[in-house]
Amino acid sequence: MFIASLLGGAIGDALGYTVEFMRLNEIKSKFGESGITDLKVDPISGKALISDDTQMTLFTADGILWAHMRCSERGIGTYAGSGIYQSYLRWYYTQTKRLPTEDDQVWLKSRIHERTDSILNYKELYVRRAPGNSCLTALGSGKMGTIEKPINNSKGCGGVMRVAPVGLFLHREPAHAFKVATELAAITHGHPTGYLSAGAFAAIISELINGKTIIESMMTTTNLLKGYKGHEETLQSIEKSIALADSSESPKQAIKQMGEGWIADEALAIALYCALKESNVKEALIMSVNHDGDSDSTGSICGNILGAAHGIEALDQEWINKVELKDLIVKNASDLFDLHECAFNGR
Repeated sequence: MFIASLLGGAIGDALGYTVEFMRLNEIKSKFGESGITDLKVDPISGKALISDDTQMTLFTADGILWAHMRCSERGIGTYAGSGIYQSYLRWYYTQTKRLPTEDDQVWLKSRIHERTDSILNYKELYVRRAPGNSCLTALGSGKMGTIEKPINNSKGCGGVMRVAPVGLFLHREPAHAFKVATELAAITHGHPTGYLSAGAFAAIISELINGKTIIESMMTTTNLLKGYKGHEETLQSIEKSIALADSSESPKQAIKQMGEGWIADEALAIALYCALKESNVKEALIMSVNHDGDSDSTGSICGNILGAAHGIEALDQEWINKVELKDLIVKNASDLFDLHECAFNGR
């Protein structure tokens, strides 16, 4: 399920990246009345290109490996401050060719979790794929945002779209996954909606890995969410996605009611709605990207959810083979699973 979730997210991301920033009428004008229904392959690489969403998801997964090993070695630390912030600085470097301070150069050196390979060796990750302004500005400031000391007031979706690996790795404790994901999102997004949507997403992924249905996972998550200050917008959006999925409203109109996905809670709500509304995984992914707005983020989040819920067998094999950096995605997911088994099962 670890591999399926990350591959599903990458597929949804690649499907939506082709039409990101396009209005629905533009999408239909270019691809037909059904909108975009297949991955578009880049003529140079021969692959369906991922966006910053999957790039940052990979750096999150890599950061979890780094942080867990570093904390285990030292006996102290946090996921956010002991590897993931540093991993995000690496992503920032791939996008800008610079780091906030001279001291940060140390994070480009080989680390404890990189005995055989490094995420920095993959040239595809250095290509700018519409990186979010909040992420770039926050990471470029040289300061690590926290919930207690927010770095800005952003509630954009750049915090939520990258935290599926948290839910996977910490799935045994959904409440812990929720908390850690909020801390990771708060590194770059200081508004409660920005980081609580990330916490909710990670908790949903956790419960799906634990064998719960999508709706059961959402119920667990809403109960956790209510315990956090400033949860109202995120809770309202999740509840709206459930109500609309259970209604006779057309997907086009339902998604329009939830927003365009640029805001964290909107992106999560659209992804959840599509995962609930359409039982066919391929059709759900197609639905999740054919709308006005941030199609790659809604597709990415929806794909993470669908992969965790239904497994790799439910993903289109042709799409799996087409997606850019498939082998790295599989490797990161496998490394995450292996470390989880070693750390929590004593294997």
